[in-house]
Amino acid sequence: MNITEEEVLRVADLARLELKKDAVLRLCRQIGEVLGYIELLNQADTTQVLPTSHAIVLTNVLREDKVGTHLNRELALSNAPEKDEGNFIVPKIIKT
Repeated sequence: MNITEEEVLRVADLARLELKKDAVLRLCRQIGEVLGYIELLNQADTTQVLPTSHAIVLTNVLREDKVGTHLNRELALSNAPEKDEGNFIVPKIIKT
């Protein structure tokens, strides 16, 4: 499948990308190859294949939520380099 330079430049413009001429030509070729492969896949007979949401079987590996004990405040703060009135003191990371 052929993708034109204009199409690549249009998508690059929408994505706010600035492309050099050699990159545009390379992307024309590469995108064309990908679309050609997709067209080849579209020709495969999938009438006997059931629709799936994933190619592999997935299981939920999360544990069940259970109420448990928690650290008391003093123990949680025991190794804190800085603390004040039961709270961690951390460096400011947002600059104004």
